[in-house]
Amino acid sequence: MHQVASCPSPLRRRFPWPPAAVLPLAVLAVLASGAPGHSQALYKLETKCSLGGAAAVPCTVEAIDEGDATLYRHTIGSVVETVRITDKPVTMSRWDEASRSWKQMRQAEARFSTNTVCFDQRRLCVVNPNYLNSVREDRAGSNLDGRDLVMVHFGTDGRVDASCYDDACALILK
Repeated sequence: MHQVASCPSPLRRRFPWPPAAVLPLAVLAVLASGAPGHSQALYKLETKCSLGGAAAVPCTVEAIDEGDATLYRHTIGSVVETVRITDKPVTMSRWDEASRSWKQMRQAEARFSTNTVCFDQRRLCVVNPNYLNSVREDRAGSNLDGRDLVMVHFGTDGRVDASCYDDACALILK
């Protein structure tokens, strides 16, 4: 695994918590978001991804700046999953090809020990050590110190309504 281009710091500033990186962590052809013609490729990452909890396989993640949102196009074999993250307010959604619309995500997480960012209870996961290491560096001396798992839950409006760390996440999932 290697990164073709590094994740620029303006992208990292777009997300107030690690999983929104998600990355990650992560998205399809620039389909129905942002102003046409105003797209800008931010980086392309060759890494590993998984779908539905399956084993991770090689994939490509492209990050695309769409003005008020960043799209993450995950190409996993013949499957393409796109995640859209907005910053005002912070929301996450997934392109649903069947309905040809964006669907709000319910949950996202980052696990530092595996360098993995996952969305909607492992529906889509991406390995992104460069991003998660940069999060650790940018947030040194914060509430991330000594933490392995960071998870957020999104309300029906797509905005963060709960966040947790490590063992406390099991309490929130009950």
